[in-house]
Amino acid sequence: MGFWDAVVLMFLIGAIAWLRSAKYRAGALPDRLLPDRLLSDRRRSSGRQIEPSNRESELESEITELRKRIAVLERIATEERKSREIAAEIESLRN
Repeated sequence: MGFWDAVVLMFLIGAIAWLRSAKYRAGALPDRLLPDRLLSDRRRSSGRQIEPSNRESELESEITELRKRIAVLERIATEERKSREIAAEIESLRN
């Protein structure tokens, strides 16, 4: 590959990258490909509200439940108690 071949190749790569970024900035990407931050900006600017799907609602409730479980585990781990008391509490939580 010669010098001018490399220059043309670099120009083509730069042009393709520039076109893709311009398309992204113009909002040509569908909502499913946008990050959450940009999706919320698009929703605000368009004035329409997109309802969450059933799966999203299930995932949000599962995350809430997992956060509660983590809070219980953090409380157990950070309290200064003897190991027997901690083991007894863990057993009571299992039942």
